[in-house]
Order: sequence, then structure tokens, then C-alpha cells
Amino acid sequence: MSINSKVRRQAGKRKIRKADATVSVEPPIEPHAELRDQQGALLAGIVRRDGEWVLGMGGRIAGHSTSAAHVLALIQQAGKVHEQTGNPARLLYSDALRDAAQLEVAGLGLSFEQFSEALLRKLQAGEAVEGTG
Repeated sequence: MSINSKVRRQAGKRKIRKADATVSVEPPIEPHAELRDQQGALLAGIVRRDGEWVLGMGGRIAGHSTSAAHVLALIQQAGKVHEQTGNPARLLYSDALRDAAQLEVAGLGLSFEQFSEALLRKLQAGEAVEGTG
């Protein structure tokens, strides 16, 4: 074995160790919902990160909340707005998001539909909504 090949092998090992040491450990992001137009373009989405639901719309973070019911109701409303403007949209969401939202509103003694309608009335009246950021 030549000296040069040993040096290259050791340099490769150092490079791998250095790359492993600099890898940042970011919290996992779990996708849970997506609203898409007829062409398949993503209009809005919901992910879960660090125990918080994050709502994205138009390529930007629109809000975040610990409330699954809030973010699900908001993305459903966004889908309805697209439908009303003549732009059909398709909403797909995970069972985990649906179940968390239903469990949350059941604790309030409401159905999800009742919760969603109440939230919409608050938003239309310009009231502050708890649980969204």
C-alpha cells in the first residue's frame, strides 16, 4: 500500500466524521393535510412539528396552533373559498389530524361542524381566535 492511498483513505474517513458531527438534528415534520387545485398545485397544507400544528398557505406559514380543530377548520374554509370562486380544490387529511380535531371538540361538547361554524363566525366578526399564532 502506498503512502498516498493511506493518506487519501484517512482523509475520507475524517471527512465523513466531520460531516456526521455537523449534521443538525431538526425535529421531524409530519405532513397531515394538503389542499390542491385541479392541476395538482399545492394551495395549502398542515404539518405537525414539535407538537404543534402548522398551517401553510401560498408557500408561507399562515399560522400555528396546538389546536388540531382550528387548523383543520381553517384549511377546510380555504377549500370552500376556492370552490366558491370557481376553482375546485381537493382536500386530503390524515386520520390522525381528523381524530385529534374530533377529540378536541368533543371535549368542548360540540361536533366538529358546530366548532367550525363558530370559528368562522368569530373570524368574520374580526374577533381574536385563541390557539392560533
